[in-house]
Amino acid sequence: MSNPSKWPLSTAGVRFITPAFMVEQLARHPLTKDCYPTAMGHYPDARGHRMERERHDDNLLIYCTKGRGKLLTDDFRSSVKAGDLILLPQGIAHTYLANRRDPWSIFWVHFQGASTGIFTQYLGYREGSPLIHAGVSPALIGGFTSLMEVRRTGYSTQAFINAANQLRHLLSQIALETRAHQGRSHGSLQLEKLQSFMLENIDQNLTLDTLAATANMSKYHFSNRYKRLTGYSPIKHFLNMKMEHACHLLDSSELSIKAIALSLGYDDPLYFSRLFSKTIGVAPRSYRASLRG
Repeated sequence: MSNPSKWPLSTAGVRFITPAFMVEQLARHPLTKDCYPTAMGHYPDARGHRMERERHDDNLLIYCTKGRGKLLTDDFRSSVKAGDLILLPQGIAHTYLANRRDPWSIFWVHFQGASTGIFTQYLGYREGSPLIHAGVSPALIGGFTSLMEVRRTGYSTQAFINAANQLRHLLSQIALETRAHQGRSHGSLQLEKLQSFMLENIDQNLTLDTLAATANMSKYHFSNRYKRLTGYSPIKHFLNMKMEHACHLLDSSELSIKAIALSLGYDDPLYFSRLFSKTIGVAPRSYRASLRG
């Protein structure tokens, strides 16, 4: 069973533990066995909150939305502020506590499952560095809030199956928000601004020199930074944006393949068709026919 903190719960707080019989079901069910919640909660303005564990059998995710706190493990020590996430894989001894003067407000979830190691890697966890910076995100707050609705269902199996899949979605959403936050950070690549520029110039053949200059970075640092944030090189991602827009035009208009190619900056429709086929997996005409078949 999970071992959440015994902090005195306020009237506005939430603490919910998945009962043992449900944990057993979730661990066996094919739709949930990879990742499922074992406890969850919300501690607003958690003055005096403190937790210390020498042994921890669950994975733990804590999201600070307000105030400050502190986290300590054997080889890590850091303050925690609003917008930070703490990710503690099972087996890591730890202590965390709210700041006395400015106590944190936190959402938290304990979780287990066969694929939780893969999820922690996907979230960017590195050994000895359990802090993730995602910013204060309405999407993440909504995700945690929705997850906790399972506590009002009378231990419905269907509701817990839904909650387990909401948890998977929340974890993947955190990865998106983390990358977006990194792109908005001071002194970092302004990813949203740059991608807006790319979309505004979808009819152009933007070069790496042009994109790096727009980002006010050297080509080398720009290309490396962009790939770390998106998983693609800048030019490859721009090509994907073009093909994505081509799919929209094939679906929503009667424009010819040649006209669509020209609208995306390609004078040679055959070259455009080859790029489209390589990216999407089918030729433009076949793609359009499949939508209308």
